[in-house]
Amino acid sequence: MRLLGLDPGLRSTGWGMIEASGSRLRHIANGLVKSDGGAETALRLAQIYDGLTAVIEQHKPDVAAVEETFVNSNATTTLKLGLARGVVLLAPARAGVAVAEYSANAIKKAVVGVGHADKEQVQMMVRRLLPGVALAGPDAADALAVAICHAHHAETRSKWSAAALRGAGEAAR
Repeated sequence: MRLLGLDPGLRSTGWGMIEASGSRLRHIANGLVKSDGGAETALRLAQIYDGLTAVIEQHKPDVAAVEETFVNSNATTTLKLGLARGVVLLAPARAGVAVAEYSANAIKKAVVGVGHADKEQVQMMVRRLLPGVALAGPDAADALAVAICHAHHAETRSKWSAAALRGAGEAAR
C-alpha cells in the first residue's frame, strides 16, 4: 500500500510517500510544497493545491493521511492553518484518494512511543524507521511521520479484522 502523509501549512506543506507491506516500511519520496508568502491568501492556497495535485499524480498513493490542526493561541494563525488544511484534505479527495486524519499526539505516539515527543525525536525515529532517508526539511519529516502512523494503524486494523473473521468462522462451526 502506498501512503501519502501530509503536514499542512500555509507557508510550507510537508509531504512524504512510503510503501507499507505488513509491518515493513519503505521510503519512496518526500518534499515540501511552498507558497509565495507575498501573495494573496487565495493564490497561496491554489499554489498548495497545484503542488499537492502534482505529487499525487506523480506518486499515485492508495491512501493519504493528514495531521489534524491544533488550536493556536493566535486566532489569525489558526485560521490560516485551517485554510491550508482544507486544501490539503481537498487535493487527495478530488483525486479519489481516501483520506485519514490523526492528531499530533497520536502521530508522535505511533512513531516515537510518546505523545508529547519533540520534533527532533520525531525526525530521529523517522530516520530510524526509514533507513537512508534524506529529509527535505522538518515539515517533510512530520509528513513521513503521519504516513508511518497511518501504516501502523492500518496494520493493526488488518490484524483485528483477520482475528474477528477467524473468530466468526470458529463460532460458525
